[in-house]
Amino acid sequence: MIQENIRIKASRHSLASALALGITLSLAAPYSIAQSGASSAANNKEQLQLASAAATHDFKAFVEHHLQSKSGTQPTGFPLDVSDIQNLKNAKISYGFQVYTIDPKDILSARSDMRSMAKATGIWRFVINLEDKPIGLATVEQVNGKWETVAYGGAVLAQEVDASIHAYGNADRSNVRFIRIYQAQSDFLEVSSARDAKTMFAPLQSARQSLLLRQGDAKSESTLVDGSELLGPLQAAVKKNMDANN
Repeated sequence: MIQENIRIKASRHSLASALALGITLSLAAPYSIAQSGASSAANNKEQLQLASAAATHDFKAFVEHHLQSKSGTQPTGFPLDVSDIQNLKNAKISYGFQVYTIDPKDILSARSDMRSMAKATGIWRFVINLEDKPIGLATVEQVNGKWETVAYGGAVLAQEVDASIHAYGNADRSNVRFIRIYQAQSDFLEVSSARDAKTMFAPLQSARQSLLLRQGDAKSESTLVDGSELLGPLQAAVKKNMDANN
């Protein structure tokens, strides 16, 4: 099951107090999926710049709040992988990636290949590094028209995504996309080859568990798989989860 650690619902004015609260994120799909026309390269670049600025701004407030209110070892349930709160002083927002998803109806009908069916959600996630090692993720969305950090957590996912991106991504990571299929409880890294334009997928730990694929180290890169090999297991997982909710 995919889990995150701390969910925030707050305006920037109340961010500091809200950051102290935490709940488990659900696997419900985003309220709305960004239209395909909004996923152009130019729009993605603009979104990344705005989301990155918000992630940096909000993380500074997050760090200041916890340094003022806590000291010593890691508090219970803290969303980032640090042994001492004081280590946050050296943590930084690193690169970001947009979250893509595939409509469960498209998976069940297999109307096209996975790459073509994947749509942008408008959600961005940023790796948080401490001494060049991932300690978690910041999730950034538009809230009432403003880009804001809405969650911190996912330390294990951050480590796995970072390892896979370093293994398969090019210099600017433009050949990879992060895909989360909510109804199958599965995350993937989509990898496009510059050599032959072929697209393959690295099933991350959640997908390997949910789809009963070969298991591996959650902190290491995943083996690449053709999308056609994933559709059958995805259809079974989506149908099972949708039936369970009816």
